[in-house]
Amino acid sequence: MKALVLTGPGGLERLAVQDVPTPAVAKPDDVLVRVHAAGLNRLDLFVLTGLPGVTYQYPHVMVGDGAGVVEAVGADVEEVRVGDRVMINPGVSCTHCEYCEAGEHSLCGTYQLLGEHRPGTAAEYIVLPAHNLAVIPDSMPWDRAGAFSLANLTAWRMLTTRAKLLAGETVLIWGIGGGVAQAALQIAKLVGATTIVTSSSDAKLARATELGADYALNHGDLEIRKEVRRLTAGRGVDVVVDNVGESTWTQSLRSLRPEGRLVTCGATSGPMVSMDIRKLFWYQWEIYGSTMGSHAEYQAIARLAGQGKLWPVIDSVVPLAESRQAFERLQQGAQFGKIVIEIPS
Repeated sequence: MKALVLTGPGGLERLAVQDVPTPAVAKPDDVLVRVHAAGLNRLDLFVLTGLPGVTYQYPHVMVGDGAGVVEAVGADVEEVRVGDRVMINPGVSCTHCEYCEAGEHSLCGTYQLLGEHRPGTAAEYIVLPAHNLAVIPDSMPWDRAGAFSLANLTAWRMLTTRAKLLAGETVLIWGIGGGVAQAALQIAKLVGATTIVTSSSDAKLARATELGADYALNHGDLEIRKEVRRLTAGRGVDVVVDNVGESTWTQSLRSLRPEGRLVTCGATSGPMVSMDIRKLFWYQWEIYGSTMGSHAEYQAIARLAGQGKLWPVIDSVVPLAESRQAFERLQQGAQFGKIVIEIPS
């Protein structure tokens, strides 16, 4: 089968479309999916240069998000049938450790992500457990389905499970050009919260306003914490969504109200932060880490997709043969929304 692979450690120059062996159903809970679309995430850029503690077998099939049609199922599979249109949850857990049994699959000690620890979705076929699939409505286009899972699942857990955002609260979301930030905006609006988003691009801020953002701030021109205080009459926000890390951490904390909550899922500007813990305990802030989500959380967002909600914004769709250009666009940060790779029949 054709697949987008990383041929070795390095970068964009090591990406190639090659023939690799077609996987087959081997376990009772396996499902073979014919992939139609694969959505890029910033994580895919980190895989290019290698991630600490991850050993790759080359050629390594890239990308974590995807959607397609069920081609074959194992003997025990009841969740889906041959011919079903499905989207893929990229997080694979063991299902039987203490965390999995408690419904906290993303805390599993053997938790793996497609495209990072396991072969990814940018291929004609993929095999994965049946519980990693959700049936999608006929009305959902392949590009939206292929880009749906990782960002929406991440944002859903961040806002609803970890930070417990409530109607009437105010949330600050950094970097609205990215998929997680856009998902967080949609989820916050569904909850009934007031949203403040940031970007260094006025064009992206304008697009965010069209998507429903209440306030849009250029973090290249403004000191965000001061603007947040101004917009909230000096109070601060209830929740901050921060996946940027080093460059935004201090402003995130200083934008919080007393007893405010900061939730983070990434560190694109760097992983090391510092803070005055006297402010932490004096203002009684709460800081949450969050990674992906559980099977129950995935089914919750899949139901919303079935209702026509939480569909991702699509920046562009490119054929498999032009995958490198898609990665280049993502690396430049030029996109607004998800970049999707179309897998030809």
